[in-house]
Amino acid sequence: MSVRVVAVDGPAGSGKSTVSRAVADVLGLRTLDTGAMYRCVTLAALERGVDLDDEAALAALSESVHLDLADGTVRLDDRDVAAEIRGPEVTGAVSTVAGRPAVRAVLVARQRAWVAAQDGGVVEGRDIGTVVLPDAPLKVFLTARDEVRAARRQRDEAAAQRSADVEAVRAAIDARDSADSSLGRALRPEDAAPDALVIDTSSMSLDEVVAAVVERARMLS
Repeated sequence: MSVRVVAVDGPAGSGKSTVSRAVADVLGLRTLDTGAMYRCVTLAALERGVDLDDEAALAALSESVHLDLADGTVRLDDRDVAAEIRGPEVTGAVSTVAGRPAVRAVLVARQRAWVAAQDGGVVEGRDIGTVVLPDAPLKVFLTARDEVRAARRQRDEAAAQRSADVEAVRAAIDARDSADSSLGRALRPEDAAPDALVIDTSSMSLDEVVAAVVERARMLS
């Protein structure tokens, strides 16, 4: 039987989304970006005036909103919000929302339900192999040097027609890393699950990284 569940962890700019989509294509699986889930809930809270300190209200919102995030789609209540969730307001608030245990409990349950409904998938985020899907047969932790991560995110911003210099992006990444680290979410190789395949993508091509993941998947099949 082929591997049906792949958990992909790592910090911003490590290549999670790109690698996850490519691996999913090879293995014939769907993808789920769990970070986008937290961003969608954050956007909904900001738009609806929900107090970000009101954990119960945020948890209720997390349960009630309709999310479609499979395979790169980003829809919140049937509205395409792919660009909006990457804006500065959401980026500045998402760690606060993700830090609410009740919100995380709701979204982790939704993530596991998605995997069950799809009979598998490539799920990417920051604590997938350790918290969300600790029984995943294949766990991957991607990392990269700080300057490489910053440069990649700066290119993403430029592609989205959002102006940002590398140093500003690096500062934003550092702030996000610090916030997520305080929540115990995966950021460094030492935060990976003990049985995870750890890959430093700094000097590797996409094809090389995907090949390494697929090779491990075939070894486990």
